[in-house]
Amino acid sequence: MKIKRMGAVFFLVVCVFCGCGKHEISHEKNGQNVSEEYRRAMEKAETTPYGAYPELVTYTLAQISGANNSNLPEGDTYEDNAYTRYLRKMLNIQNDTVYMDTEERYSELVNILVKDQNLPDIMVVTDREILKELVENDLVEDLTEVFEKCTSPRIKEMYESYGDALLNSGKFNGRLMAVPETVIDHGPNLLWLRKDWMEELGLEEPETLEDAFEIIDAFVQNRMGTEDGETPVGLACDTNLVGTTSSSYSVDPVFDSFGANPQRWISQDGEIVYGSLTEETKEALDYLHKLYDRGILDRNFALRAPNNLRDLVVNGKCGAFFGLWWTPNNPLMESYEKNSEADWEPYYLQELADKNVYESFRDNKYVVVRKGYEHPEIVMKVISVLFDYTRYEAEDAREVNEYFALNVDPTARPLVINVDYNEATYQVTENIEAALNGNYPEGNLTAIEQSYYQACSSYLSGNDYTAEDWAAYKSRISAVGLLVDKHYTPAVRSYLDDAGGEIPQSLRQFETSTFIQIIMGEKPVSYFETFVEQWYQQGGHELTQQIRLSNPST
Repeated sequence: MKIKRMGAVFFLVVCVFCGCGKHEISHEKNGQNVSEEYRRAMEKAETTPYGAYPELVTYTLAQISGANNSNLPEGDTYEDNAYTRYLRKMLNIQNDTVYMDTEERYSELVNILVKDQNLPDIMVVTDREILKELVENDLVEDLTEVFEKCTSPRIKEMYESYGDALLNSGKFNGRLMAVPETVIDHGPNLLWLRKDWMEELGLEEPETLEDAFEIIDAFVQNRMGTEDGETPVGLACDTNLVGTTSSSYSVDPVFDSFGANPQRWISQDGEIVYGSLTEETKEALDYLHKLYDRGILDRNFALRAPNNLRDLVVNGKCGAFFGLWWTPNNPLMESYEKNSEADWEPYYLQELADKNVYESFRDNKYVVVRKGYEHPEIVMKVISVLFDYTRYEAEDAREVNEYFALNVDPTARPLVINVDYNEATYQVTENIEAALNGNYPEGNLTAIEQSYYQACSSYLSGNDYTAEDWAAYKSRISAVGLLVDKHYTPAVRSYLDDAGGEIPQSLRQFETSTFIQIIMGEKPVSYFETFVEQWYQQGGHELTQQIRLSNPST
């Protein structure tokens, strides 16, 4: 944990009115002894998306750290990078990161800060229960008015593209107490296979999941990527089994193929049930057990930590895993840097049946402002600049937008969230593909699209392209392009009315442990019925009744 102290109350301010940088004025925090010109500038800054503060405003921050310094270019830091430099240039603000931890430990860090009531000015909250605690204890600012005044029209339009439910998830008693990250559809998990291994073994590309599993079986039988004394690795799999929008190595497509929805609340026969308890989930677990018995599912998956799974892929020990479209950025770019002959190709093989699955915002991030902070509007100004102005209007934000093609992780941003339209992922790719094919004017591309377009063009030219260029092409064209070509359509989301439905940790652990034991054959598939009974007995019945009572219209 990194901790710094706040600065002094009185300071000298460089004049921003003439831009010369030579004049200085003395200003006190209580607002006395300031010019009318200064006051007008401050009022504009506090009531508009893009107005610059007449003095440098520093805000303390709790931040999630990314692997490898978030892939920032050499010399850049969390407080001095393309994002922070542009925000300082345009708004005259500067972040001071006083607390930082990895994504795995960040919620624990925030929980400690909340318990101690020792909050930074701004932070992202990744646990909804902590968010509720912050609001209930009056520890965060009401952002209702600053959202209206300091949010650009395009950002408001982005939130409106999700309907009312998303923004409402940050409201308590009708007041906006936290700004939610937009839940951009990332599409289904794709199966990433080593195509160079397939070609070496004379295997045809898969058309179904079963075809793919036969290919993985061939990888195992031929000990691909394995040295003497090593056990071949089949399909890499995380012990969580079900993925999030920031994780790979799940087996969601197997559950999807059975119409199962574990770890989600669903509508079944006219009432809400927990998807992990259905007959479809039982059938999927039975199938996963058979894959495990055949060695197609990694026989050591229960022992793998996330870093170990990444190492298997990067070091060429594994040739198959499920991941979302951004997988080439992480971990495949590192695999490519180590061995450019490793040809990873995505496949979309599962059928997604129409299903009524409810979102509970359990994976969402929220931005909050400490109660009493002088400039709560900074949050909406940062969002407006980074996710609207630099992408659609700025002519001097090239360094910011190049970060996308350079694979700089979102954790490099002062606010570790993303804000965009609901179907932005697919629209961006459609525009890039059209430009690459000469069917869309390059000059009409947004700044982000321009960045990806240039990277993809560099890769296609075959001359001096970088690993970042390869990752940009594989993610945006090979992966998202595959979904576009397959006419994938995001499901219409339904939301639980009180945005709840969180499963207690004890029940989550019970579920995970049971599912792993069934897959490994330590318990028979018939034990699933006992699991369902015990889940209800251990608090599941009360939880289900609570969800049904708070969502009578579903």
